[in-house]
Amino acid sequence: MIVEPKVEEYAEAHSTPDGELFERLAAETREKTTSPQMMVGLLEGRFLGVLVRTLHARRVLELGTFTGYSSISMALALPSGGRVITCDVNEETTAIARRYAEEAGVLDRIDYRLGPGLETIAKLDGPFDLVFIDADKENYLNYYEATLPLLGVGGLMVVDNTLWSGRIVDAGDDDKTTNAIRVLNDRVLADARVENVLLTVRDGMNLVWRA
Repeated sequence: MIVEPKVEEYAEAHSTPDGELFERLAAETREKTTSPQMMVGLLEGRFLGVLVRTLHARRVLELGTFTGYSSISMALALPSGGRVITCDVNEETTAIARRYAEEAGVLDRIDYRLGPGLETIAKLDGPFDLVFIDADKENYLNYYEATLPLLGVGGLMVVDNTLWSGRIVDAGDDDKTTNAIRVLNDRVLADARVENVLLTVRDGMNLVWRA
């Protein structure tokens, strides 16, 4: 991670707890998945919830459900009648997400879509108030281009992991995933349709809105 662990621990300790349900979700994610670091966790989950409330978002699109920490965090912050559409290809982790969403009382606010993200996006109509991209990094540019036309006026796109543990600034790192994230960040900066700010929150979050 790009933040010193003790600093992140302090930040978590001085943020409103998510509660026992999220603690169990995090524990099960660590126990049953091979990449538990994909889970957003308390700080990012809280941040996403704040964005939903601040934007008064009613329609949210998420690419990358995983075990549901982020979709549940956002669904809890929705106004009455609001909805999260969340996409993933993994049935097992999506089943975990659905189970905890039901327990949290937000299952009726979340629409789970199983299948390749780009195929799902092609069937959706905008506008969305918030788009959260946290799926396979090699497709980040494709997800960006596919979802930007669906972003509503005054809406916000959040692309996760855009500093990639700091590897993004290592000129000697020619890894395919690192390069895919670099391409996305460069494209966003050069895109006259949008403005953005790349935040050093957890593993980097690129916030994008229409210019």
